[in-house]
Amino acid sequence: MSIAKPVGAGRREEVRLDSAASHLLEECRMVLPGIQALFGFQLIAVFNDAFDHKLAPGERQVHFLALFLVALSAALVMAPAAIHRQSQLREVSERFIWLSSRLLRMSMYPLALGLTLDVYLIARVVFGAPILGLVFAGILFVALIVLWLVLPWREARENR
Repeated sequence: MSIAKPVGAGRREEVRLDSAASHLLEECRMVLPGIQALFGFQLIAVFNDAFDHKLAPGERQVHFLALFLVALSAALVMAPAAIHRQSQLREVSERFIWLSSRLLRMSMYPLALGLTLDVYLIARVVFGAPILGLVFAGILFVALIVLWLVLPWREARENR
């Protein structure tokens, strides 16, 4: 009698350090353009005439906080390339993989919060009701936390 494997379960193999580094840097390259695009839109909004008219001073400060969080997220995503270039130009270590993976994971927190704050502000402007902004922002925040943090944590636990 055979035991059925869970859907998606299959063969696993260990990855060499150079391949792991390559995968990790590729993941950073996938995330970074989205962060950069969001940051660009956040910057443009500040220089738009409607920015001062549609947002109260406190909301403009919330927008600045969102912009800062997205910039922080970009810095965390870009850090592995800087670390590799400056400390391990011709080699790859387990420490580099560990540290870079941690930085990429850490970047998800400020990115999720920055996106959530911007969605709140946009929903508040579009619907004219702060409560709807909070509802949409809350839904997005929960979705991002589940998809970016809880699900990967659960998968890592299952794979141990």
